[in-house]
Amino acid sequence: MTIENAGSVIVDKPVLKILYQDEYLVAVDKPAGLFVHRSFMDKDEIYFALQLIRDQIGQYVYPLHRLDRPTSGVLLFALTKDVARLMGQAFTDRKIQKTYYALTRGHLLGEGLIDYPLKEKLDDLGDKNVSRDKEPQSATTFYQSDAIATLEVPLGKYSSVRYSLIKCLPQTGRRHQIRRHLAHLRHPIIGDINYGDNKQNPFFGEYFGFKRLMLIAKKVEFTHPITEQTIVIEADFDAQWRQVFNTFEW
Repeated sequence: MTIENAGSVIVDKPVLKILYQDEYLVAVDKPAGLFVHRSFMDKDEIYFALQLIRDQIGQYVYPLHRLDRPTSGVLLFALTKDVARLMGQAFTDRKIQKTYYALTRGHLLGEGLIDYPLKEKLDDLGDKNVSRDKEPQSATTFYQSDAIATLEVPLGKYSSVRYSLIKCLPQTGRRHQIRRHLAHLRHPIIGDINYGDNKQNPFFGEYFGFKRLMLIAKKVEFTHPITEQTIVIEADFDAQWRQVFNTFEW
């Protein structure tokens, strides 16, 4: 498949990696740059995760949550309307734990809970009839610093470039929550064109040879709505992530 970055059009029809499948649920590893489903923003796009997995397994699927186009990782679908309803309630009740990893600007150390309300992000076209006067919504994200690295390369007024690998467990599900929360801490995610650093992003692209949002939905854990078994679904870090890890000797 050809997915160069979050702004590129996918040329070759992707074959999605299935991470989990039974008669009730299917989970895939969504690559960065792929929309989950068709929307008003996608007039130049050909492929969408929902249609791709439907065609691959020959069965209608119900999306259970969303991942931003530039975010990669675990994407979960239900295979029946009843299971979709049960899983939707589990998401609402915060009984499904999602774990993300982000590569951020600077050295963010330790751990903590980001409790920072977020004003709802609205699309100019898709949400044109939605009130702009809503109060900010509660939003909390637990974060933990897993690793730090420094490139001894000057950039702007700094003599080196610093990075952190941050594990994030969102407790709520606001749009762009992790991206906005890390930016609030002044440690924006590398490759984030909305909330990121306009010096770090181009430097990273030139140094590593690719441009993308360095955010992955790494793991999803929940109790199966039918079997009541504990289900853990995890995506691997892809080749670009591993390139960064090798460079930093993580």
